Amino acid sequence: MKVQTLSLWGEERQTLEQAMALTVQSLQKRTSSYKHWVIAFSGGKDSTTVATFVMHLIETGQIPAPEKLTVVLADTGMEAPPLLFAALETLKTLASRGVQTQIVRPDLDERFFVYMFGRGVPPPKNGFRWCTRLLKVKPMDLALAGVREASGEKMILLTGVREGESAMRDKRLTIACSKDGAECGQGYFQLNPPDAVDDTLAPILHWRVCHVWDWLTFFAPQYGFRTSIVAEIYGGDEAQETNARTGCVGCNLVSEDKMLVRLVALPDYAYLAPLQRLRPLYAELLKPQNRLRKDGSQRRRDGSLPKKHHPIGPLTMGARRYGLAQVKAIQEDINREGVRSGRPMVSLISSEEENRILELIEANTWPEGWTGEEPRGGLNIPLVLTKDLSVLQNQLLA
Repeated sequence: MKVQTLSLWGEERQTLEQAMALTVQSLQKRTSSYKHWVIAFSGGKDSTTVATFVMHLIETGQIPAPEKLTVVLADTGMEAPPLLFAALETLKTLASRGVQTQIVRPDLDERFFVYMFGRGVPPPKNGFRWCTRLLKVKPMDLALAGVREASGEKMILLTGVREGESAMRDKRLTIACSKDGAECGQGYFQLNPPDAVDDTLAPILHWRVCHVWDWLTFFAPQYGFRTSIVAEIYGGDEAQETNARTGCVGCNLVSEDKMLVRLVALPDYAYLAPLQRLRPLYAELLKPQNRLRKDGSQRRRDGSLPKKHHPIGPLTMGARRYGLAQVKAIQEDINREGVRSGRPMVSLISSEEENRILELIEANTWPEGWTGEEPRGGLNIPLVLTKDLSVLQNQLLA
């Protein structure tokens, strides 16, 4: 059966020049009524393209400059190190050209390893994707709300959302662009209520990945941006787009971290090979013997049992300490080789984060609804259909 690919732009394959022209039209039409523009920047290929291309258009007079332009980098702490280094370099270049820049991070207790080892929340997985919300979405939303409050009026948020990143995203975009008079070729524009923080525009929605590679590799460097390394890390041709969609190292939500495989194959980044031990570590921590499980006596308020009588939950204290030690070992192995080869140091867990993890462990901290008294997940727990806990205790002791 032939699979039909959803597209906002029809079957015609655009050139980079045509894609650029549509972006200029989109920005001219959609941004003129906003005094303040904000670019959501992750350091990935698409948001780097937006930040540098918009800056180039402003500097060359192809679009009018706003009264204020702010670029906000969401530093999750889990980016591939070279991408983070490149993102910081891009921010530095933008700041030197008069752009307001800001770096936002999650609160200490919500950083990846603090949340996992300090609170005991298991590694994220499909169906339990807590990482994106806490590490990226929440800090960015708080930052944007702060910018909105300071400016006193709604701004326009420019994002790197682009058709072709995933089939599900393309389907949502096709539906969204068919509503509210949205025009194909003008970027995906989302108009929010007047009291909202921002309206949103995706000015490179229609760019193909080869356009992104060409901009980052050949054009942006001509205009003073050191972006070719971003394309090199991700891969440089359209066939490899799906090989490197994640910017987080050891991502547990993809079947294979192909970007990391590609990254450590590059001579300059071979010293990062210990990062490949993260995914096996997460797989180990997700095993039942490293987690707690409800004993089956917990019921809903109406007295009925939940669908899962013995839901598996947080990491045991032993698993948390083991995980912390393993991540520290990975970090030490990377930096030992980094010192030897003269490469930049990497921080997976800072001393502040390690101290906080140990504080939370010592305080016997557990996710909401768990006490730490629950049995280990690897135990064979009989199904409990009574509220009498003494029955359960007798069964466990038998």
